[in-house]
Amino acid sequence: MSKKTIWITGASSGIGKATAIKFADEGWKVLISARRAELLNELSKNENIFSYPLDVTDMAQTKEVFSKIINDHENIDLCLFSSGTYERKSEKELIVENIRHVMEVNFIGVINCVSAVEKYYKTKQNGHVAIVSSPVGYRGLPKSSGYTPSKAALNNFTQGIYFDFKKFNIKVTLITPGFIKTALTDKNEFKMPFLKSTEYAADEIFNGLTKKNNFEIIFPNQIKLIYKIIQILPNKIYNYLISKYVNR
Repeated sequence: MSKKTIWITGASSGIGKATAIKFADEGWKVLISARRAELLNELSKNENIFSYPLDVTDMAQTKEVFSKIINDHENIDLCLFSSGTYERKSEKELIVENIRHVMEVNFIGVINCVSAVEKYYKTKQNGHVAIVSSPVGYRGLPKSSGYTPSKAALNNFTQGIYFDFKKFNIKVTLITPGFIKTALTDKNEFKMPFLKSTEYAADEIFNGLTKKNNFEIIFPNQIKLIYKIIQILPNKIYNYLISKYVNR
């Protein structure tokens, strides 16, 4: 029996790296992409992991890399797009270039990846696309002029292609983790509630993608409850709470 195959972007560190290791440990063939080739090469010492360096903001390169992946491996069962960037210090004021960069990586980069695999999956009439976003995309937050809007766009985009791709028997999953300890979250200057490890996130993602059939994978449960409540709060109450407890 041939191994199932997953392509993971943003795999050089953080959630992407931990999830690549998790899938490899579970016997999947794991194809990993990110800009830092040296980190990918280190991971690819695992016999189940194969390196495909890529800058997701380059649309032509993204399509070229996916074509190489198809030529090398023929069948891709699942794509997990988890590239992302965040610099809280640069978001304390409106700096257009910084916001543009965050949107290019977090939003346009994912669109480039989805565009690269769209024809392949629609022709095959089967497949699974999973996108790592964030629950912060559901409401606006202070000191997040680029990151939160990029995740809001990503959440909306993922919901939209769910309907478009369903017609072709392509499953779409939105993954919205709470605070996970990574190099990006280490830059935060505030205490992060319910902080979890990347290994925890990888376990939740693996189980959610392979053992469940939900549109959204959100964790941990405390964050899930908080954000489901936040989504339905009237603006007056939400703005008051954020102003009082977050905007400091």
